[in-house]
Amino acid sequence: MRAGAGTHARRGCRRRRRTLAAAPPFGAGLRARTHQTGFRGVVGRSGEAGRLLARHYRPSASPLDLGLRDVSGWAVLDRLKRDPETAEIPVHIISVFEDGLERGINLGASTYLTKPVGKETLEGLFARIDAFISTGGRRLLVVEDEPVQLQHILDTVGAQGEVEAVGVGTGKEALDQLRKSQFDCVVLDLGLPDVDGYKLIDQIHKLPGQKDLPIIIYTAAELSVNSEARLRKTTKSVIQKSAESGQELAHEVNGFFYRVRQVRSVATAVVEPLRPPEAPDIQLSGRRALIVDDDVRNIFALTALLERQGMEVVHAESGRDALELLHDNPSIEVVLMDIMMPGMDGYEAMAGVRRIGGFENLPIIALTAKAMKGDREKCLEAGASDYIAKPVDPEQLLALLRAWLQN
Repeated sequence: MRAGAGTHARRGCRRRRRTLAAAPPFGAGLRARTHQTGFRGVVGRSGEAGRLLARHYRPSASPLDLGLRDVSGWAVLDRLKRDPETAEIPVHIISVFEDGLERGINLGASTYLTKPVGKETLEGLFARIDAFISTGGRRLLVVEDEPVQLQHILDTVGAQGEVEAVGVGTGKEALDQLRKSQFDCVVLDLGLPDVDGYKLIDQIHKLPGQKDLPIIIYTAAELSVNSEARLRKTTKSVIQKSAESGQELAHEVNGFFYRVRQVRSVATAVVEPLRPPEAPDIQLSGRRALIVDDDVRNIFALTALLERQGMEVVHAESGRDALELLHDNPSIEVVLMDIMMPGMDGYEAMAGVRRIGGFENLPIIALTAKAMKGDREKCLEAGASDYIAKPVDPEQLLALLRAWLQN
């Protein structure tokens, strides 16, 4: 059931001992850990430096800290995944924020780790990196106690030769396999003979290095609304068994592995080549943005950039005007907020936006005049979703907009 892994594995072997880390002092500690694990590490001391190093070295993996000083980590991730030179590099996000998992995976990240990251978690991360190099990121564990059903699943998910699948019939066997081998995803039936499926999920995620292991639930059990909601918090997806569900499962599994490997083909492409800012972006076309800045020259430049992407733009020249405009335009989807404005500055304006009903989760990107230490934290505390330093880099801004308007 394994095909096409040879090329990837051979390419990986040539650079298998190099990883890329970002953002000191955490980056320095991460580099030390890479050396202890047998890899070579290169630290990018800014988001742009990290991106350029990734292009130069083509590392086996790139741990990415979202809390960079010069640019949002989301923008770096977007640009890495849209650049054909770096799109296949697995990116492992490391963040203090616990609510970015779905956004990270949707943007192409392989894993999402939450700080503080302990020794055991890092060991698990490097084990996953090493296994990805060896296997090409194709290993699937199927846990199903009914032999005929198990074989059917193995045949279905392996039909296209993209997945190396291993099948077991009990929870104990599943845990044994995960302890001795590295898997990239698990398909799990809840109705196992030796252990409750919910308990097994918890046991899997408590194994060293398996906290973020993706699990796809494939079950015939009748699920209550609460049970399904509980599962969706701890697993990747839930599929109910039926006569037609085999193909749905195959689509889910193969789609997962395509995203992980960032395969670029007409049918499965998830990475687009970098396009100049002048080229319309289908992901941004039709989205509505509010620009808040007291300098009309900045408003004009930003409006021109966004309108070239097909976005609808309105603007306000003060924080108070912005709040009034939002009250009258509930369809606004993102705000670009200048910080240094007379009267009500950007910090006050963002806090005011968050008090408007329905705008508690509205993406707000703060525009700061300079990227000083602590600026990012101050912006986030005031209500910003992210930030970018002036003068605004067009590609970085568009990357941020794609990251926050992906849904």
